[in-house]
Amino acid sequence: MLGLSTYVARRVIAVDNDRPDDVEVLAVDGDSLVLSATDETAVDGRYGLWLDRGAGHARFGGILESGDGWVHRELHGVDSGVLQPGPARFSAFYYGSDPLTDLGLEFEETTFASDLGPMPAWVVPGGDGSRWAVLVHGRGGRRLETLRAVPALHAAGLSVLVPSYRNDEDAMPAPDGRYSLGLSEWRDLESAVVEAVRRGAREVVLVGWSMGGAIILQMLSQSRLRPLVSRVVLDAPVVDWGNVLEHQARINRVPGQVAVLAQGLMGRRSARRLVGVHEAIDVAQTDWVRRADELTHRILLIHSLDDEFVPAIPSVRLAEARPDLVTFVPWRHARHTKEWNTEPERWDRIVREFVS
Repeated sequence: MLGLSTYVARRVIAVDNDRPDDVEVLAVDGDSLVLSATDETAVDGRYGLWLDRGAGHARFGGILESGDGWVHRELHGVDSGVLQPGPARFSAFYYGSDPLTDLGLEFEETTFASDLGPMPAWVVPGGDGSRWAVLVHGRGGRRLETLRAVPALHAAGLSVLVPSYRNDEDAMPAPDGRYSLGLSEWRDLESAVVEAVRRGAREVVLVGWSMGGAIILQMLSQSRLRPLVSRVVLDAPVVDWGNVLEHQARINRVPGQVAVLAQGLMGRRSARRLVGVHEAIDVAQTDWVRRADELTHRILLIHSLDDEFVPAIPSVRLAEARPDLVTFVPWRHARHTKEWNTEPERWDRIVREFVS
């Protein structure tokens, strides 16, 4: 039991940048393509496709028809590489380049100082420069994940800062090379906010997906800069890592007590070497349903009730616990962090109205 629990604990916080192909392009015909049917490709919406092991990128949209093992979909464009029959990788990143190439918005590639060293970031100027949005991608993601949110925020008059954080492929690694579920990554977010302030920000809106939401919640709890934050947008956030671990144990048919013991190991100082972490990870500190009374910021919480990876139940319970602060907007059909992908116009409108 201890060995399995140790494996689970180490797996949860492992940084894994290997992204194998997971879908087959069966045919390409002008403005459409045929993909092998998977749990991802069978859901309507706008998505990306990485080609040639990530060297190329294409965008596709609505389902035209489907059959046994295949899905015929609209082809929106090939941004780079060659789209042809063969293996590819499905992506929630509808955009695959940068703010100028994908969105037509001028931007600056820059770095900001963190306690680990310089971290790369994009800056998209907007409005009068006093209101900023800082966008935080999820676990194992990249800055590209957040590009879909930039147009709505820019249209609302905000400058946008898109930072990397520790353990990103293009950023400084953590001392132990592992994730800490937001309990250390929030320091990089705080450093990004310092950069926004240095550039003129007097008000900051934080926007995060999945673990990016967990990072934001930790910053709101621990940072000296939290008074600068006016409001928060969370998309499919991890509101309670304990719930996520227990959910993953169930769907992978791992005994529930293994998930509980794994959480205990991560938080035990004496087990740091066993788990392989620099700092103990107290999973209880990531339970924001239990800590709901500590919240002081207005939050727009968007979460699909069909999220297969991070269950929406903690988000629902958080909204019920703090109806004075949390506006919960449920989605249907979208898989994890793909709410925008399934209904982009709705997502843009709701977010734009909330931050305006």
